[in-house]
Amino acid sequence: MPERPDRRPSPPSAAKRSGWRRPASPAAAPPPVPAPAPAAPAPPPPDHRSVIDSAVYRDGRRIASPATLAETFRQLRGEPDGMAWIGLHRPTEAELHSLAAEFNLHELAVEDALEAHQRPKLERYGDTLFVVLRAARYLDAQEEVEFAELHIFVGPDFLITVRHGSAPDLSAVRRRMEGNPDLLSLGPEAALYAILDAVVDGYAPVVEGVQTDIDEIETEVFRGDPAVSRRIYELSREMVEFQRSTRPLVGMLHGLMAGFAKYGTDEELQRYLRDVADHVTHTSERVDGFRQALTEILTVNATLVSQQQNAEMRALAEAGFEQNEEIKKISAWAAILFAPTLVGTIYGMNFETMPELKWAAGYPFAILLMAVVCVSLYVIFKKRDWL
Repeated sequence: MPERPDRRPSPPSAAKRSGWRRPASPAAAPPPVPAPAPAAPAPPPPDHRSVIDSAVYRDGRRIASPATLAETFRQLRGEPDGMAWIGLHRPTEAELHSLAAEFNLHELAVEDALEAHQRPKLERYGDTLFVVLRAARYLDAQEEVEFAELHIFVGPDFLITVRHGSAPDLSAVRRRMEGNPDLLSLGPEAALYAILDAVVDGYAPVVEGVQTDIDEIETEVFRGDPAVSRRIYELSREMVEFQRSTRPLVGMLHGLMAGFAKYGTDEELQRYLRDVADHVTHTSERVDGFRQALTEILTVNATLVSQQQNAEMRALAEAGFEQNEEIKKISAWAAILFAPTLVGTIYGMNFETMPELKWAAGYPFAILLMAVVCVSLYVIFKKRDWL
């Protein structure tokens, strides 16, 4: 964690603050951005307010709630042992640049906070720690997972959160920390750990919601629901995003724990961080298991669909075979019935030159001929299994 002045002995804290921040000379006193700038309606929504909450704390208790960034800067300069906690939601470029000028934030970190769409990471720029987190929440109505980015700047006497999205609820985190002044008095590191814990705890409802979805998908797969393939694909994509949000956190938290001794992290915060790391590891393992389960379900679904298609093809083939058998029977009987019709048609012609017309045995002969032809055809078709 970044080195910070001890909150209790005031002289060393003041010395370190003056060495880290800009000298509080009369020339440096005015903020880098004019006071009206934070209130300017820069973002598209007319009612949008970038500064969600800004407060100055001393010994873990709120002593001021400035309305603007400029006022926050002035209040913090007057409190050598104070800490500023500034919460922003999609701030303007001017607001972030004013914060960068006041707290000496690195331009690369400021650029990342402006553009968003970053992977979770932890970077150190001198005395400032820059943390990127991806929060998640489960939407019951849509049965979807919504992701949001959170950028955190942690310095010796300040903590700045830049939120892109609706999650997590940092106001609840702030209220929780303000209700525990002893923990908050440990400095910006304590607030960082509380935010990490809130983000990680927010993964739990997502995990439960996804587990429910997977159980429902398994039922739909074996029920033969044709729309289940699309649901599996969409949930698999969400699990890829979820995995990208959780897996880097494991390395990040272990990196923070590795710096306990170097940066003199308080013992209470060490226990706090280890607990958060355990939760992250558990969540990451669950997400990995979800991806594996969805892959197996997709394979099973493909197998079941293939079997269903094979069964349908077999049924069609059997139906075609039965249809052919019926056609053969119909054709055989048509041929048998056609024979006497042919004989009768020939002898039904009224030509005077036909010798059989005046033959006394002509009629019996015609009947016998019809019978012989019909029986012969029946025997032939029977031997060929057409009848």
